[in-house]
Amino acid sequence: MDPDAVAKAFVEHYYTTFDSNRGGLANLYQDGSMLTFEGQKIQGSQNIVAKLTSLPFQQCQHGITTVDCQPSGPAGGMLVFVSGNLKLAGEQHALKFSQMFHLMPTPQGSFYVVNDIFRLNYA
Repeated sequence: MDPDAVAKAFVEHYYTTFDSNRGGLANLYQDGSMLTFEGQKIQGSQNIVAKLTSLPFQQCQHGITTVDCQPSGPAGGMLVFVSGNLKLAGEQHALKFSQMFHLMPTPQGSFYVVNDIFRLNYA
């Protein structure tokens, strides 16, 4: 397993799903998963998806600038750090963002998100 390839595939899947069907992200999280969104901590798959689907915009498009990853611990986890641009429908300028995912393997051979931290980057 090439960690960089796994990270790239995860990032592509996550942001494509976020931009087209945020509710579809539910299967990437579990009950113990935690999202910190702009400093607000949210735990559990249902609560995380409720937060993401209640954001005050319906349409957006993520443009990924960088994806960095590192193996994490003996259980086969991975840290994935993403930076990019977030374009909201009707807005002229894109917002810069950073997001970190801690992925853990599932018994089925895929990964789920244990930790997810999102921040907009203000100049």
